[in-house]
Amino acid sequence: MTASSGRAEKKGRGKARLPFDSLILCLAVVLAWQAVTYFGDVPAYLLPPPSAIAERIYSDFGLLFSHSLVTAKEVLIGFLLSIVISVPLAAILAQFPLVERMLYPLLVASQTVPKVAIAPLLVVWFGFGLFPKILIAFLICFFPILVDSLVGFRSMPKEIAWLARSTGASRWKVFLHFQVPAALPNIFAGVKVASTLAIVGAIVGEFVAADSGLGYQLIVANGSLDVTLSFSILIVLSVMGMLLFALVDLAERLALPWHVSQRS
Repeated sequence: MTASSGRAEKKGRGKARLPFDSLILCLAVVLAWQAVTYFGDVPAYLLPPPSAIAERIYSDFGLLFSHSLVTAKEVLIGFLLSIVISVPLAAILAQFPLVERMLYPLLVASQTVPKVAIAPLLVVWFGFGLFPKILIAFLICFFPILVDSLVGFRSMPKEIAWLARSTGASRWKVFLHFQVPAALPNIFAGVKVASTLAIVGAIVGEFVAADSGLGYQLIVANGSLDVTLSFSILIVLSVMGMLLFALVDLAERLALPWHVSQRS
């Protein structure tokens, strides 16, 4: 075994240990939480112990699962819609500086408006159905993906473009074979950030007007001072967010095995 292969093996083992280390840390936090509530005699209406939350998730699994499906649908559609629109728009802006100078300030200005503030307006305009929640999730995810993708499309060195064009490559081929691969790390960075924000958008929409979904159920639980159910919903939302982030991370590993971030 060479020295370089030995270092690579050590790095691989270190990478494989990372989820296990996180699980140990999470388990330690849960045990500490349980100990504080038990030995500190903390009332369940202030901070329920993890054992009570786990029991509540088990007993109300059907209720939580049905509402989770509604929220997951809003999150996934809004999230995918933001990717489908943001990445091509960033590619267009990167190709045409005049269009970028015209549109980019307007896009930035549109993002300065708090989404929580316009959520009631969206409900008034589009009703109480699924669409306003999807639209809020889309609006929250849209800008991070756009900005990161735009930076990525600009990151290709001009020397590479000059060299490719000197060999007779068309502008489309330069974009497809050089600019897109150079932009992928930034695109995935923006998508990762957006994956955590999509759930926030869907929950904000459900807070404003909904009769189903985890956001709606969270309002019901808070209104009845059912703190254990509130914590149960928060746990389910966290798991949902981690699953979505893990899917994006897996897609990045499959799409970018050559990138330095996947080899370190």
